[in-house]
Amino acid sequence: MENELAKIRTIADYQFGKNVGSNLFPENVRLEHSPRTGRIRFINLDGERLATLRPTDGLLSLSVKAAKLIAENVPSAHCFVIVKNDVSKYIAVGGDVFAVHVVKVDSEIRAGDEAIVVDEEGKVLAVGKATISSAEMTAFKSGVAIKVRHGTEKKSDSLIEKS
Repeated sequence: MENELAKIRTIADYQFGKNVGSNLFPENVRLEHSPRTGRIRFINLDGERLATLRPTDGLLSLSVKAAKLIAENVPSAHCFVIVKNDVSKYIAVGGDVFAVHVVKVDSEIRAGDEAIVVDEEGKVLAVGKATISSAEMTAFKSGVAIKVRHGTEKKSDSLIEKS
């Protein structure tokens, strides 16, 4: 378990920046292994999923809980995309981030990278995968920048009616 914890912490540090691994994965995380391969599959904390170790590339897919932990404890992590406040409620319910709505983005983000979407006040809205690089996000005025996987809010009927 100790070697496995060191492994996932190292992956987090590589993927998101220095000190993310130790802040995101405390000693009491629970690792779930794939029954077929025996490899680490899920990382849970207090019964909630923090991250999934993707078998395709060996990197982490974050949950909203993990995104909030990173935002609160390691603001220097290089995985943040800041969007305009006026679209934050749509992104929080799972809407994709369009390039025109990006205010600022960490320069290290490349297409295919895991990203944490926050509003202009730093409130976590969603997690997802970048479809274009950071330079393209700020240069383009159309197209999807982040394909959102999980938003922080549940979809409500009133929000759908307003769109």
